[in-house]
Amino acid sequence: MKLNNLRWAWLIPLLGLSLVSGTQAAIKQTKGTFEDKFRQLDEVLATPNVYRNAAGEPGHQYWQQKVDYAIDVKLDEDKRRIDASETITYTNNSPDTLKYLWIQLDQNKFRDDSMSALTTTFGGIGNRGPATKSASDKEPAKISLGALRRQHFVEDHELGYQIKKVASKQGKNLRHVIVGTLMRVDLDSPLKPGQSTQFSIDFGFNIVEENAVSARAGYEHFPDDEREGGNDIFLLAQWFPRLAAYTDYEAWTNKEFIGRGEFTLEFGNYNVSITVPADHIVSSTGELQNSADVLTETQRQRLEKAKTAERTVFIVTPEEALENEKAGTNKTKTWRFKADNVRDFAWASSRKFMWDARGYQQGGDIQPTVMAMSFYPKEGGDLWKKYSTESVIHTMEVYSRFSFDYPYPVAQSVNGPVGGMEYPMITFNGPRTELQDDGSRTYSLAEKRFLIGVVIHEIGHIYFPMIVNSDERQWTWMDEGLNSFLDGVAGREWDPDIPWGVEPRDIVGYMKSQNQVPVMTQSDSVWNLGPNAYTKPAVALNILRETILGRELFDFAFKEYAQRWMYKRPTPADFFRTMEEASGVDLDWFWRGWFYTTDHVDISLDRVSKLRLDTKDPDIDFARERQFEQDKPLSLTVERNQQEGKQLWVDRFEDIKDFYDENDQFTVTNKERNEYRKFLKELEPWELKALERAVKEDKNYYVLDFSNQGGLVMPIILELTFADESTQMMRIPAEIWRRTPNAVSKLIVTDKDQELVSVTVDPRWETADVDVENNYYPRRIVPSRIEAYKSKRRADKVRRDIMHDITTELEQDEEESEKD
Repeated sequence: MKLNNLRWAWLIPLLGLSLVSGTQAAIKQTKGTFEDKFRQLDEVLATPNVYRNAAGEPGHQYWQQKVDYAIDVKLDEDKRRIDASETITYTNNSPDTLKYLWIQLDQNKFRDDSMSALTTTFGGIGNRGPATKSASDKEPAKISLGALRRQHFVEDHELGYQIKKVASKQGKNLRHVIVGTLMRVDLDSPLKPGQSTQFSIDFGFNIVEENAVSARAGYEHFPDDEREGGNDIFLLAQWFPRLAAYTDYEAWTNKEFIGRGEFTLEFGNYNVSITVPADHIVSSTGELQNSADVLTETQRQRLEKAKTAERTVFIVTPEEALENEKAGTNKTKTWRFKADNVRDFAWASSRKFMWDARGYQQGGDIQPTVMAMSFYPKEGGDLWKKYSTESVIHTMEVYSRFSFDYPYPVAQSVNGPVGGMEYPMITFNGPRTELQDDGSRTYSLAEKRFLIGVVIHEIGHIYFPMIVNSDERQWTWMDEGLNSFLDGVAGREWDPDIPWGVEPRDIVGYMKSQNQVPVMTQSDSVWNLGPNAYTKPAVALNILRETILGRELFDFAFKEYAQRWMYKRPTPADFFRTMEEASGVDLDWFWRGWFYTTDHVDISLDRVSKLRLDTKDPDIDFARERQFEQDKPLSLTVERNQQEGKQLWVDRFEDIKDFYDENDQFTVTNKERNEYRKFLKELEPWELKALERAVKEDKNYYVLDFSNQGGLVMPIILELTFADESTQMMRIPAEIWRRTPNAVSKLIVTDKDQELVSVTVDPRWETADVDVENNYYPRRIVPSRIEAYKSKRRADKVRRDIMHDITTELEQDEEESEKD
């Protein structure tokens, strides 16, 4: 990942208030300081209706639009350009009449007059900045080479769409207006509910160099290949004008594409013809329809063999790919793909690709066999041969347990210039091997872990949000957070030694920092997208599963959510309501704290007091009081008098001693015993029985005083250690904070022989508590801040080496982040 590290803390209160002001206004506190951390979310969530009910399910009148595409596209390799024509069939399933349609033109983001370009700020504030501010005011500001390269590429190339024609089915030109990365198409006549319309768009654009502009797709050039002029890998995504979604909760989702917030789209069927140089191999969304036209007989036989093979089978071998990239051709081939019920379409093309495959036998009626496939150049080497396709299959195996059987015929991993991106049935992933001096290729442990992690993450995205179709531009966490949680589950089932970044301890630094906004913030306004949209919600769900609900309740509810919203468009309210309704647990306090605030977890154990039962029996209570006095430290004055041999006056003159010199104030007399007998006679039978039992058991009573230093209410998890070195775990639900969210006291009763010697809060670091120093009673010696800082830096470096660039979501280089 490329992490944004911004430090403008004064904005936090403003952003926080703007997000929760409606919540605060719903119930106004006018007296006292009580804050209801368990207030229900009803005033925040959308009101249930016929489209989305109160249980978090699609309502009985739920609807969504349908858009089908027929596209002919041609890749001009030398010009690095595509030209295409698409026919769009739009079906209006909404109850509304539409006079116009909104089209997404994502390639327009790369124009030099785009909102993205014009609002990019200096020093990486916001999107990736054109320059880095100097560490000292005395030094001149420095512009990075990467920023210069981007600037020169944009200046030297005409980027963005060339829309050549927009016409109705009858061939009549349709009026259209381009607004940044959007285009409004005015219909000849209003489109009523239940009707369909068909129109076509002719378009083209120059493909961006991914490494120059940090795009989600583009081309990568290999100048050192033997072929004259080198070779390219082309990754084509967000490449055709696509219908914006029209929804029940927002109408048209026509927000400008700035670069970070992705998209939400309509499901439909695709028929796409892709014309490329004849020696190219194409990987694409959908199933290949004309294998006899584009594959050799040998390749087709290998593909058939791979369906039932126990290990991967090469369709294009490394040797064949190496020979292929040396030549070139003026001929072309057209690959035809068909994809049903998908929300997008992407493809990749290169003569450099080797291609391996293995059938995943998942069973089920819809798609019993899925072809897991990988496409990669020689630069991918043994790293990709060993781990790419295997990671694809592992992902489907794990994710299906938490959601549904993988519903599509193929799942693909393609090596290219992006860190990691996902589309239906196809993902783009970046890790490579390293060329050695002797011409061989090898890979580091970090690259191995990076490849496994990024493939799991991106294939996981085919489930969320490519099938469970959340709105990524509005609520990034709904796909990145949920998917990061699940890729952590899958990753730890692959190898738990890999730091997957979803343990509670992985988020404590961010949770206590001032550089954050609530998770529910819209994606383009989030400061640190990685911690905010990926790690924090993933950790929250991990805590919800392992600590609060338990696996049985969580897994049932999460699977219910996935299956309810498969091929549909959920909102946060639908997720929150489904998880509560299906688990049977009120979680409003959890969603409010973790998703709507910037509070953090810091539960302090401030004091432990030991109590004894007041039995009212003087023979018992007086003896205890005497022992308590005797256990007090001896007076320093008395001790030194004894050391000096001073004789007491009462010992020098025995005749002045009386009854009280032989008996202390704790000596029991008949008066006290008579009062005790009178007390017993006044008790009810059940009271007398309870008292007798308590006296007989003689238990220990402790009061533990806690304070909530971070504001986020959470369960209190305790490890009790006794004098005999035995331990006991105790879990107190978060509801203990309901009436006093800032401080609570808890009575703990132990057996007579269980003398408590120490207490630890959250001993296994389950809750993301940011300060473990106040979790111990008695307090413990902790590592110095210098040593703790060094350890954190080492851990952070390992984590960055392994998981950097998992997505291209984040805009600032790590090197620049560390300088900040």
